[in-house]
Amino acid sequence: MVGVQIFGTKNSQATRAAERFFKERRVTFQFVDLKQKPMAPGEIKRFIGRFGLAGLLDTEGKAYVDAGLKYLKCSDAELLAKIEREPALLRLPLVRGANGLSVGNDPDGWKAMLTPQTR
Repeated sequence: MVGVQIFGTKNSQATRAAERFFKERRVTFQFVDLKQKPMAPGEIKRFIGRFGLAGLLDTEGKAYVDAGLKYLKCSDAELLAKIEREPALLRLPLVRGANGLSVGNDPDGWKAMLTPQTR
């Protein structure tokens, strides 16, 4: 079966939903707790390339408001540094599977990762 990597935090409800989704389907996954270990630069760039930096940010979340990001203009490098320090700024979880990437609570995207691709 296909392996999946879930980037999130233990206290994120959406991250727990992703774990439950894959456990119910007996899919092996690796959980990376972003509070313990930040994402590697190459890994975050993969998600940014697909969704854009703005697409990864949880603009409605408390961490985003508390960081003042609704009103501040930050460069991409400054935003990446803030994300590394505070993973709650992201729309969690970030999920990487053999057939794709997903951001946030995205059961349709997770299902697509489990569907064999035909070429």
